[in-house]
Amino acid sequence: MAGNDYNELAKLKAVIFDYGEVLCHRPTPEQSVRLAGYFGLSVDELPKLWEKNRGAYDRGDLSSDAYWSMLAEDAGVQLAPGQIEEICELDVAMWSGVNPSMVVWAADLRSLGLKVGVLSNMHPDMVAFCRKNFSWLDNFDTVTFSADVRLIKPDPAIYEHTLKGLGVNAREALFLDDREVNVQAARKLGIHAIRVQSIPQLRRDLQSAGFSSFPADS
Repeated sequence: MAGNDYNELAKLKAVIFDYGEVLCHRPTPEQSVRLAGYFGLSVDELPKLWEKNRGAYDRGDLSSDAYWSMLAEDAGVQLAPGQIEEICELDVAMWSGVNPSMVVWAADLRSLGLKVGVLSNMHPDMVAFCRKNFSWLDNFDTVTFSADVRLIKPDPAIYEHTLKGLGVNAREALFLDDREVNVQAARKLGIHAIRVQSIPQLRRDLQSAGFSSFPADS
């Protein structure tokens, strides 16, 4: 909540949604265990190695083969033939559980006259999956995927690209993301931003900001 001037939120013209853990659910514990198992890691050990080169992967600088091979090397394991393909399929599946409450709410906001956009760090395989399977993306005024523009959050340039796509300035936009580093980067540019940790928490923050439209509990 800190960092937003809610006296100005009545002037909003656009709401920008992150994808991971905002428009989609977080991976299930079973999926996380399965992914970690390929690398001989615990669920608690995986995130550090997963994050190490994820930015380059999401920016499109690394192929899927290169990214997962580097993770395996860092974990001290050698993947068997065919395992990278299995891991890629699992990785996409882990992030394909769309949260219908958030998608419906985005459509509601647009029906109220607000512009809506997507701004997500996303590697090429996931981008291709989303564009093929999620027709609801057509309901957004602009969609910015990192692999398409070769930029990743929290680089200011990717936020500015999204604002340009929406045709609004920073003070006219609200950004929703699950990561504090991305929220803070948005605020430094003058964008209103809320960190999303759950729908009930988001509803509370929106209510305190004077919003009259909220996502339904999923």
